[in-house]
Amino acid sequence: MTTIRENFEKREKSFLSPFGCQSSESKGRIRSEPPCPIRTEFQRDRDRIVYSNAFRRLKHKTQVFLSPLGDHYRTRLTHTLEVSEIARTITRAMRLNEDLAEAIALGHDLGHTPFGHSGETALKEIYNADFTHNEQSLRVVDILENKGNGLNLTHEVRDGILKHSKGFGRIISEDLENRASTIEGRIVRISDIIAYLNHDLDDAIRSGVISVQQIPEECTKTLGHEHSERATTMIKDIIFSSKIENDELCLKMSDEVLSAMISLRKFLYENVYRSMQVHKEFMKAKKILIEIYTYLCDNGNALQKELAAIEMKTVGNHADPTERTVCDFVASMTDRHALALYSKLFFPTPLV
Repeated sequence: MTTIRENFEKREKSFLSPFGCQSSESKGRIRSEPPCPIRTEFQRDRDRIVYSNAFRRLKHKTQVFLSPLGDHYRTRLTHTLEVSEIARTITRAMRLNEDLAEAIALGHDLGHTPFGHSGETALKEIYNADFTHNEQSLRVVDILENKGNGLNLTHEVRDGILKHSKGFGRIISEDLENRASTIEGRIVRISDIIAYLNHDLDDAIRSGVISVQQIPEECTKTLGHEHSERATTMIKDIIFSSKIENDELCLKMSDEVLSAMISLRKFLYENVYRSMQVHKEFMKAKKILIEIYTYLCDNGNALQKELAAIEMKTVGNHADPTERTVCDFVASMTDRHALALYSKLFFPTPLV
């Protein structure tokens, strides 16, 4: 008897573009598993990510503004959901595999540190200069989640998570070595940029760090004045500008829209991410993480207790030195956990 999954895989074969990644043709998992009778391989990956501890922690991790009091500022979780929605919209329109794009998008920031990129900078300084949140995200799904057993995701999802970010690299990446192997993975990378360009601008205006009048005219004229206008312009442009070249689907954007996006990203780096208001708070956050890291490296019993509290069992892997385990713990913390732990470790306890 044909299973629900097999029927769905047949639908994929009849509907997906030749450039889409068929779930039935996945390169598989690190450890082989029997197939699910209901869900495709990429649907299973999506579900495993959504039910993970690391995914739940994203709701209390900074996007740009640290511990904002306003209810409408983005967190790492809402950023992730916006990336997922953008990636799904693009892949659906281009008849690619929505489930694969969604799984990659939902997992792409699982390894992001507390306090946004200040946390990443702290771990680069004190643990390893090569530390990156995308490599940490892959480590989360391969090793750290599920009490040290990992989520055992498919090759395609793991590849997309690893290659979703290239820092301040080109928006349309031409780096073949570091480009996702699937077109869906490449779309998630662009969707990540589309999401943060729009919502970081939105939050920066809401916070008063910048004003609407400061936005470069090229950006508003080409992309639009409101969040929805800008996002729609970018999404439509990638869909209608992409072309088939040499039997390959090449993701492209018009010169006008791409130029406006580059200008907007430069504007955000100069006026928001590196602004005195944001930088001052990031320096405080970096100091907190550096002191927690140093303390836990020197206090094994405290480290064991903290690992148990967040259900992380990297201590069972004797190949990992203490510094690697502490790095994993620090990267896994939420903003509020880091603040509470710092207070517990370094603030005096009043006598009753």
